[in-house]
Amino acid sequence: MTSPKKTSKTLHITLWVTQVLLALLFIGSGVFKLVTPIATLAQMWPWAGAYPNLLRLTALLDVCGGVGIVLPALTQIRPRLTVLAALGCATLMLSAIVFHLARGEGANTPINVVVLALSLFVVWGRWATVPPSLVAKK
Repeated sequence: MTSPKKTSKTLHITLWVTQVLLALLFIGSGVFKLVTPIATLAQMWPWAGAYPNLLRLTALLDVCGGVGIVLPALTQIRPRLTVLAALGCATLMLSAIVFHLARGEGANTPINVVVLALSLFVVWGRWATVPPSLVAKK
């Protein structure tokens, strides 16, 4: 049987790994959408050509969410903002799922579902169980 302290430390580490992975995913995706020409993106994702302003908006939200999911906790300046950033990332993923399903692009949603689940894990973990800090409390 594991002790509560060990579980808390394991959860703390798991949350940090998840936050870093989500930050890399969101920031990378956002920067990619911002620097790649719309015409190129439209070849990969038909919706990007039809909704270029939505594409740029989601790119900015991606970057903001990626930064927000780690920076407040990392700097210890208003670390609870991490929870709001993770909630924003979850909302963005839920919106993407609804958008793609409405367009008949259900095959494009599995990654959104996984990222939604990871974002909600961070919301739950940082809100209810393990406040963000650089060092797990002993």
